[in-house]
Amino acid sequence: MSNKPKLDDTDRAILLQLSEDGRLSNTELARRVGLTPAPCLRRVQRLERDGVIAGYRAVLDPTAAGRPFEVVVAVEITFNDRQTVVDFEAAITSYDEVTEVLRLFGLPDYYLRVNVKDSAAYEGFIMNKLSTLKAVNRIISHQNMKTLKKTT
Repeated sequence: MSNKPKLDDTDRAILLQLSEDGRLSNTELARRVGLTPAPCLRRVQRLERDGVIAGYRAVLDPTAAGRPFEVVVAVEITFNDRQTVVDFEAAITSYDEVTEVLRLFGLPDYYLRVNVKDSAAYEGFIMNKLSTLKAVNRIISHQNMKTLKKTT
């Protein structure tokens, strides 16, 4: 038996509305999904309790936040023993410049999203942080030209 929550069309509508604007009042959310406020609130609370809604956060505009230079970095590591992976992941997740980390099957081992002020700041990040990690074998950088879609 699966512990996966059962979602109906109303739950999906609530999730869509909240993913577009997590600051909607319950009254406005209820109006948009065709419910009265009390049942809407109960559904949102159930979705939170079941872990479908994992949290709420502000989505920052990188340019307005002073970090418009975005690079997707492919990283291959040398050793795949447990401690090397743990140490590497602890280091990269602690860096403020790294805004997203994906561990992959196959190569590369990781994709990092890095947001910094400019190319000089990116070079500093690579030279003073990422390349100093003993696990790093290869770094391939891809500067973002344009973000076409980004969902939360």
